[in-house]
Amino acid sequence: MSTFPDGDAETLARRASSFGGQAAAYAAERPDYPDSAVRWALEPVAGRTPLRVLDLGAGTGKLTEGLLRHTENVTAVEPDPAMLTAFRAHLPEVRALAGTAERIPLADGSVDAIVVGQALHWFDLSRALPEMARVLSPGGVLAALWNIDDHRVPWVRGLKEVARGTTALKDWNAESAFAPTAEFPAIEQTEFPHAQRRTAESMAATIGTHSHVLVLPEAERAALLGRILDHLRATPETASGEFDLPMVTLAIRSTRADARG
Repeated sequence: MSTFPDGDAETLARRASSFGGQAAAYAAERPDYPDSAVRWALEPVAGRTPLRVLDLGAGTGKLTEGLLRHTENVTAVEPDPAMLTAFRAHLPEVRALAGTAERIPLADGSVDAIVVGQALHWFDLSRALPEMARVLSPGGVLAALWNIDDHRVPWVRGLKEVARGTTALKDWNAESAFAPTAEFPAIEQTEFPHAQRRTAESMAATIGTHSHVLVLPEAERAALLGRILDHLRATPETASGEFDLPMVTLAIRSTRADARG
């Protein structure tokens, strides 16, 4: 996962829109989120009844599943038609709407929390932050979560070098996510240990769902995934059967300021 993707505007646009074609693989291979991270994200509004939550950029519903353990009142918004179709097939009981972070199809003050999984870095924040503030109730919370492979572990660092690298934990801080605004004046950050059970084959498949791989020409993509698979099969920690991929879930949250206060 690249938390802060590099590239020109055209490349970034291609990467941001690349996931729909691999919606089934995304649903099968991407990790979930630890409940401790979801609970922390919702903590400022946890006492509200009913607790109304928006999963923004919901994808295939990885984060929504965790949110549903805390409230039944979850709405999902997703811009990609293929991802939205996969979401609805997986979680038909959840209200799921087509929309973007820059144009959220909800009324003013209609949710108590917005939680974003693995997607805030794709938003046009100059437009999305005011729009998210609009749909949040006073004192509502905006939170974002990212699963990042733990590059402090030597074999994970070696894998990422073969896979052409992604954002490292040392590059992370809350200010890199977004600058404080009048609506969201203070940003808290923390992290949670996480892991995903993988095999060499499923690990290669997971990397195949990352945007920097999805946009490669097919032959180049296949060659890269082949090199990754060869590397995993030759690495002692990943060569035989299942293994745990060590990850860290990075989390930020900001409580919406009440302009009328």
